[in-house]
Amino acid sequence: MIATAIDEPMLERLIPAFYRRIRQDDVLGPLFDAAVDDWPAHLEKLVAFWSSVMLTSGRYKGSPMQAHMLHRAAITPAMFDRWLAIWAETTDALMPSDAAAALQAKAAKIAESLKLGLFFRLESSSRAAG
Repeated sequence: MIATAIDEPMLERLIPAFYRRIRQDDVLGPLFDAAVDDWPAHLEKLVAFWSSVMLTSGRYKGSPMQAHMLHRAAITPAMFDRWLAIWAETTDALMPSDAAAALQAKAAKIAESLKLGLFFRLESSSRAAG
């Protein structure tokens, strides 16, 4: 695995900058503003999440899937693509290239997992075995 130049102070700058962009987005802004009551606390939680994911700090205690399930009715699969595009723009602008690439790759995997959990359902078979 290639080492990346990511540390806590970088995440503490990146996450608020990214969510400023999200909140200004015509599609994602209203969704996030409706879902988040306390932005400073939410940003702290997200820094802890990315610290846990990228630095294996273990700081995040929570369930991203459960948090997203609370807002499933308002979320569409296309919103994940928009989120990833803004993430790529922000990480490219604020992070060293190797760190941006690592963050983007991890975000893509997380987004895919969340989309599968939120929107993919196996159809139950009505056929009897035999």
